[in-house]
Amino acid sequence: MYAVIMAGGVGTRFWPRSRFKRPKQFLKILDERTMIEATFDRLGYLIPDDKIYVVTTENQSKQIKEQLSALKPENLIIEPKGKNTAPCIGLSAVILKQRDPNAVMAVLPADHRIQKQQEFHKVLSAAGIVASKRNCLVTIGINPTYPSIGYGYIQVNGKVDEINETPVYKVKTFAEKPDLVTAERFIQSGDFLWNSGMFVWKAQTILDEIEELLPELHDGLMEIQKYLTTKKRDEVIQKVFCQIKSISIDYGVMEQSQNVYVLKGDFDWNDVGSWEEVYKISEKDENENVLIGNHFARDTRGCLIDSPNRFIATLGVEDLIIVATDDALLICRRDRAQQVKDLVDAMKRKDLDQYLE
Repeated sequence: MYAVIMAGGVGTRFWPRSRFKRPKQFLKILDERTMIEATFDRLGYLIPDDKIYVVTTENQSKQIKEQLSALKPENLIIEPKGKNTAPCIGLSAVILKQRDPNAVMAVLPADHRIQKQQEFHKVLSAAGIVASKRNCLVTIGINPTYPSIGYGYIQVNGKVDEINETPVYKVKTFAEKPDLVTAERFIQSGDFLWNSGMFVWKAQTILDEIEELLPELHDGLMEIQKYLTTKKRDEVIQKVFCQIKSISIDYGVMEQSQNVYVLKGDFDWNDVGSWEEVYKISEKDENENVLIGNHFARDTRGCLIDSPNRFIATLGVEDLIIVATDDALLICRRDRAQQVKDLVDAMKRKDLDQYLE
């Protein structure tokens, strides 16, 4: 099995610590290691270093090389421009297939937190067996622990197989991030899982699905394939990526395909998608606060305060997120943490790039 780590995102929900030039996968948010270091190290126990690939953009490639010294230089795949996950995965599949026509690839985001590594390896190995055995698309769903509005969901049909004591289910449907009432209904039904965004399949299988469901993207990938071993490789990749549409693998393939299976993961997973998620999984003091850095809190409850360098004092506040950097300060209610992305988008429209870069 090969691994492909997707590391081209910008992590706007983690502003002001996450910036365009140093997004969240390069930050130490919950660990002494950065998020991408933790992801790479976690795979090393299951997949040899020379079979681990990282996909990123040109402006992030230097940080990848600095943080992942064990990554083989030839295993760094650079997209000329971020075009969402379908082109990213398609390009990776073409490159892996050229190396190994029978390659099975695990596609993983760079910024997940997984505590139970042995269980994670067990599920990932089982997913590889299913992908090979059935020539299908495999995703990993997480048993939900609360009605999250920050995750997408997967509805499962009955069990169709069991590999290494891991049940395999046919996917019935995917659901986008719901409102709270809908999320509560999903949980009560018992047949919905959180969508982890982790996938396993043969390189050829995903290319076949892209050919059927995203034919324009497939045409571009086949053009790249012709030149992979020539001096024109980078030039052709640049040309194709300038022309193809930006589309996610979920919307373009997973939600349309009839050939998707899911394995349940129970390995203490979190996609660390917002400051609220950091709050949920961090240790709290006697007032339910998460306090990181230099602070003094009085009559303060249920807050996340992250200020490594600046002193912050709070008085009489509840359920806030306060994050300070040298040049910016974020204050928002915890229940609006998902909307930090919208705030960053609004700041871009107001030409406030100096606080985003």
